[in-house]
Amino acid sequence: MGLDEDALDYHRRDPPGKVAIETTKPTSTQRDLSLAYSPGVAAPCRAIADDPADAYTYTAKGNLVGMVSNGSAVLGLGDIGAQASKPVIEGKGVLLKRFADIDVFDFELDTADPDAIVEAVSLTEPSFGGIHVEDIKAPECFEIEERLRERMDIPVYHDDQHGTAIVSGAALLNAADIVDKDLADLEVAFAGAGASAIATAEFYVSLGVPRENVTMVDSSGIVTTDRAEAGAVNDYKARFASDRPAGDLADAMAGADVFVGLAVGDLVDPEMVRSMADNPIIFAMANPDPEIGYHEAKAARDDTVIAATGRSDFPNQVNNVLCFPFMFRGALDVRAREINEEMKVAAARALAELAREDVPDAVAKAYGDEPLRYGPEYLIPKALDPRVLFEVAPAVARAAVESGVTRVDLDLDTYREDLEARLGKDREMMRIILNKAKTDPKRVALAEGTNPTTIRAAAQMVSEGIAHPILLGDRATIEGRVEDLGLDFDPEVVDPAAADTLDSYADRLYDARKRKGLTRVEAEDRVRTDTDYFGSVMVEAGDADALLTGLTHHYPSALRPPLQVIGTAADAEYAAGVYMLAFRNRVIFVADTTVNQDPGADELAEIGRHTGELARRFNVEPRAAFLSYSNFGSVDNAGTRKPRRAAETLRDDPAVDFPVDGEMQADTAVVEDIVDGTYDFAELDDPANVLIFPNLEAGNIGYKLLQRLGGADAVGPMLVGMDEPVHVLQRGDEVKDIVNLAGVAVVDAQER
Repeated sequence: MGLDEDALDYHRRDPPGKVAIETTKPTSTQRDLSLAYSPGVAAPCRAIADDPADAYTYTAKGNLVGMVSNGSAVLGLGDIGAQASKPVIEGKGVLLKRFADIDVFDFELDTADPDAIVEAVSLTEPSFGGIHVEDIKAPECFEIEERLRERMDIPVYHDDQHGTAIVSGAALLNAADIVDKDLADLEVAFAGAGASAIATAEFYVSLGVPRENVTMVDSSGIVTTDRAEAGAVNDYKARFASDRPAGDLADAMAGADVFVGLAVGDLVDPEMVRSMADNPIIFAMANPDPEIGYHEAKAARDDTVIAATGRSDFPNQVNNVLCFPFMFRGALDVRAREINEEMKVAAARALAELAREDVPDAVAKAYGDEPLRYGPEYLIPKALDPRVLFEVAPAVARAAVESGVTRVDLDLDTYREDLEARLGKDREMMRIILNKAKTDPKRVALAEGTNPTTIRAAAQMVSEGIAHPILLGDRATIEGRVEDLGLDFDPEVVDPAAADTLDSYADRLYDARKRKGLTRVEAEDRVRTDTDYFGSVMVEAGDADALLTGLTHHYPSALRPPLQVIGTAADAEYAAGVYMLAFRNRVIFVADTTVNQDPGADELAEIGRHTGELARRFNVEPRAAFLSYSNFGSVDNAGTRKPRRAAETLRDDPAVDFPVDGEMQADTAVVEDIVDGTYDFAELDDPANVLIFPNLEAGNIGYKLLQRLGGADAVGPMLVGMDEPVHVLQRGDEVKDIVNLAGVAVVDAQER
């Protein structure tokens, strides 16, 4: 229920749903409107009437995909109907936009009649550059796709059939290479005979597996020629009818080189794996539970077992997002008339080849610095590998050109650069941190452990494997709220009032504060009744690796206990609050936004150093600017001299190896043409990505304006300069904010 409520909250947040329409041309003046609509719009209308191909020039058709479903076969939900399938179809559109910058209109058709679906979809051809068919049940989906491809002169693609086929096909190419087997010699057993299984089997044949080497098993057993001749299977299954005797899945797997599961979970046991040929290949792709677990398959025998699943928490995830966004990107960019077999094979081979290349450090960091080297544990690229776009889309485009299904000539030699210009280089900043946290989760004390939002965040930390949360507070209250929230997790709870460490923690607090006005009685009372003090001592004593607090009370009062107990680091005099602001094409770090009201020049310099170090934790090379209302001495007073001296101090620090400059105005810092065109002496060759504000008032105002009006995603505040990982939340932060800061705290603890 906790996950369900989070999902409902996510989808109902204003504006409801996950997609929207935005304008791509100016509409702020009367002339803009006269060009966009009447009377100016008549000119492109006449041009298109004269030459329909001009629709690609004057409208959004060339980057627009129609996403269509009737909701009759929604993954994990079944036949839920057209209306209920809309969140799924919107979500598929989001993936096209996120990974390939393709716009999507989804339309859900309230009919199970293939004739009606074909007629409705085919009539939309003037609107779209391509059609994506989704979540329509078999065997109707085969007929619908085939007929649409015949009637329409734009690409039609059914991901349920072809996505898994292409991605698992790439994995098969590499798996066969690793175990040194030829595709022409492979014996392949399929569990499942639905749309995905049949399409995958057909695709394996396209890759080189002989059709007669494929054995398909449905709920009634092996699909045999006897069953096909008796009319007991549909025409699509009959393509893979086998001459072998009737039997079950165990019979089909005996002696097979490859098992492909596209059925339901827990169909396969270790004995069935042991019955397979030497060095077997296991693709157990049922979701959420595979036909056999990854580790169970690997442990079933002593030779090389290559395993893949549909799950992200195991190696070799067969994820359709590796395929369909890039398939459409390449097809749209050459204005393809169809997506043919040559294009699908090209996509699979491009994915397979990419997995054999050296993996960039940035990709490894995005997955927690795990070793990503071609072999049994790494058959196909990771979903967040930005190179997938730049390898698969060009391969698809080239195959389309070579197979003669394109409308335009595309300079394939410069196409990769065109793709980079379209999408930028978004590095999924928080995913880098969260995946790194997963490699070595740390114990994170959550001071407000009785708060429902904190409890839900703790459950998510456990679910994602990024931390071992410790909820501080009354045990009965926490356990009751876990039950009320319907969360399926068993939290670690420490009740300060009943903790075995109460006396020792009181002693530690007393020793730290006895000459600063605190008595032993007061120390014991604070650790018993104030979880901020208890959590701070817990971290200082080494019983937890990090502390998060501040969700329900003011920032200064939440920060005071960790400052008193833990203090700043040995190389720091000051703590500071930093926000990371992620825009579409850039990321900036801004400080100080939460702690120091009116820092001096030395404080600003230290804040700049720590903020630069934090940026590098996110794999960003810092370029720091100290902000003011003055540019490099254009105004000279006490206020402008402070950031100027801070920049000089930081530049003179031998430990600082990144560019620093200031004082400068905000636009000078972030607009390349200003700093390059006017101030050629500046230390910054590129726009700054670390912005140090002159005081707390400016920093707080600045980051909130950037977040709300600039559309930035804000992560923070992240506390820098502390002796141990401590982060103070903002009042009212959401679950995702707490989880993000927990990830930052864990990575901080890992590095310490």
